[in-house]
Amino acid sequence: MLTCKEIVKRYGNLEVLKGVDLHIQKGEIVSLVGSSGAGKSTLLHILGTLDEADAGEVTLNGIQIHTLKGKALANFRNKHIGFVFQFHHLLPEFTALENVCIPGWLGKRKKKEVEERAKELLQLLGLTDRMENKPSELSGGEQQRVAVARALINNPDIIMADEPTGNLDSAHAKELHELFFDLRKQFNQTFLIVTHNEELAAQCDRMIQMKDGRII
Repeated sequence: MLTCKEIVKRYGNLEVLKGVDLHIQKGEIVSLVGSSGAGKSTLLHILGTLDEADAGEVTLNGIQIHTLKGKALANFRNKHIGFVFQFHHLLPEFTALENVCIPGWLGKRKKKEVEERAKELLQLLGLTDRMENKPSELSGGEQQRVAVARALINNPDIIMADEPTGNLDSAHAKELHELFFDLRKQFNQTFLIVTHNEELAAQCDRMIQMKDGRII
């Protein structure tokens, strides 16, 4: 489903990615591990179209996304890729429900349709009573579940998570692990997860290790 070939990324004279190949199947949960500076997050950002490779190809469901630019790229990202980050990136002035709706509204979907789907997702994630709360009124675990609901709102092909448990205590981290697997079971959702959490990495279908800009 997601394939990259010979991905190269440089920052000045520093070559961060040195010809990376990767293939992820629909419904897989794949972890990307390695020490800091190995290139994990850089690769995730390139696969998620948040950054551009200096060389190589990225294909998602047959579409060569490395050839997309500008508005076409932004529209593709919004529709096909969901993101979960370590620090949630929820907008503080909006409620949980509104935060979840934003990608759907940006995608020009009907307002009522988006809100109904957002409510369904928040209920599924155990946040029925927290929909009207703003991020400052939610715990860290609740904020991260709102972020997961936001990532799911457009029914993406893949969710890319960058250290999703890095800001959570062990109990909330375990809950998030279980949630990812529940979402795979219910929606056949695909995940690519950059993590230092050994427990999460070991539970995934595949654990891919990076070192010095290469997959080993």
